[in-house]
Amino acid sequence: MALSKKTKKVNALVDRAKFYTVEDAVAILIEAAKERKFAETIEIAMNLGVDPKQNDQVVRGVTELPHGTGATVRVAVFAKGPKAEEAKKAGADIVGAEELADEVAKGVINFDRCIATPDMMPLMAKLGKVLGPRGLMPNPKLGTVTMDVAKAVESSKGGAVEFRAEKAGIVHARVGKATFNAKQLAENIRSFVAAINRAKPAGAKGAYIKKVSLSSTMGPGLKIDLANLNEAA
Repeated sequence: MALSKKTKKVNALVDRAKFYTVEDAVAILIEAAKERKFAETIEIAMNLGVDPKQNDQVVRGVTELPHGTGATVRVAVFAKGPKAEEAKKAGADIVGAEELADEVAKGVINFDRCIATPDMMPLMAKLGKVLGPRGLMPNPKLGTVTMDVAKAVESSKGGAVEFRAEKAGIVHARVGKATFNAKQLAENIRSFVAAINRAKPAGAKGAYIKKVSLSSTMGPGLKIDLANLNEAA
């Protein structure tokens, strides 16, 4: 299959064998994205030296990026009474309790982040099989089970990013859009890496961050120089 002119032009920007600094990688991804007619998402992939199956090697958390992700996040809040009103005023897209739970149980999920007040957890427990596999189950450790629903909604809307090491210890996350400037993307990336470092579990042995790469929706994948990353993280 012949490569398009756009793909050839993008490929010419990349040396597949090279390890790039964050700043150089970001510059290439921004340049490559100019060949597209939509705002590409910039993503980071990190291979960590952990075994997520071991309880003392779980890497999971949430962090707020200084410049957000550029993505529109739809937030659902399970709450009643004053807390439901608080969630609505904070900008939640969907607010409810039993009726909302019934919709979710049927597979109607029109949101990207789910928040619940503690009193809603018995209701949420019934939705674990639906929300769990999608990574949407509210969790106190992630700040999504809370009485401060306004803060949780604002955080979710403002660019909070959840992360979790999946199989083989790999973490994926959105760190911005190609329409961001290079400084904003670099700061987001370094902020995310710092959060991963802070989340290092007690059971991690040997090299913790083993490989890091940056990519865009349809653009190239670039390997990152860990020495450069660690200097700034």
